[in-house]
Amino acid sequence: MNKIKLLCAAVVFAPVGLVAAADFDGSKPLLCASMELQECIPGVGCERVTTTSINAAEFFRIDVKKKTIIVSARNQSRPPQRIESSARTDDLLIIQGSDNGVEGVREDGLAYSIAIDKISGKMVLTASGDEVAFVIFGSCTVI
Repeated sequence: MNKIKLLCAAVVFAPVGLVAAADFDGSKPLLCASMELQECIPGVGCERVTTTSINAAEFFRIDVKKKTIIVSARNQSRPPQRIESSARTDDLLIIQGSDNGVEGVREDGLAYSIAIDKISGKMVLTASGDEVAFVIFGSCTVI
């Protein structure tokens, strides 16, 4: 009897999982929120930081088709970031690129990689620059 219930549940909920997986494959624009942030410095280690303390976006939009990332209104003066590459694995949408940072400030340039779980929309953004690395955990939703 338990095998029959399990089979019925798999049949009923399988289409939902397939639809959700399609939402985070890069075919639709996403709105992502930064939730937990870490800044890592060699010889010092990693510490929890805020979006304000590292000038990171609390919210940003990703449009893989247009190859752009647009940050929230708080950071509106920044131009859209160009997505340099994207890839899809069975489980993840992976987006990569670089950011030149603020003009005239050497240490603001970063290379970044974003991994978004195709089913849950959970996100991990990693960025590295001149002797600094950032890890941002967050979540995305389709817009």
